[in-house]
Amino acid sequence: MDIIQEVEKLYMKEETASFKVADVVKVEYLIREGDKERIQPFVGQVIRFGGSGIRKTFTVRRIVQGEGVERTFPLHGPRVTNVIVQRGPTKKPRRARLYYLRDRVGKSASL
Repeated sequence: MDIIQEVEKLYMKEETASFKVADVVKVEYLIREGDKERIQPFVGQVIRFGGSGIRKTFTVRRIVQGEGVERTFPLHGPRVTNVIVQRGPTKKPRRARLYYLRDRVGKSASL
């Protein structure tokens, strides 16, 4: 197991943004379309963390035109160029995974 962890350390990002569940973050993601590249921002609330080590992921949820959109990003992925914490939660959540926000509408959907 030590060999796997040492290989993973080579590919892990040294500096990652420190954020928690319920923070509102802006994820800048590198998109390749043909031979062009651009950075697409995705702003939303972090509802979960998953995995560990180099496979650690986080899921961000936002509302677009009345529909909930969730996207899962790898924390150490090469296409995630930047994660910016825009604001923290107004109240500390009591859960590690905020799946109950999927059923809420309007002001009650935010913490």
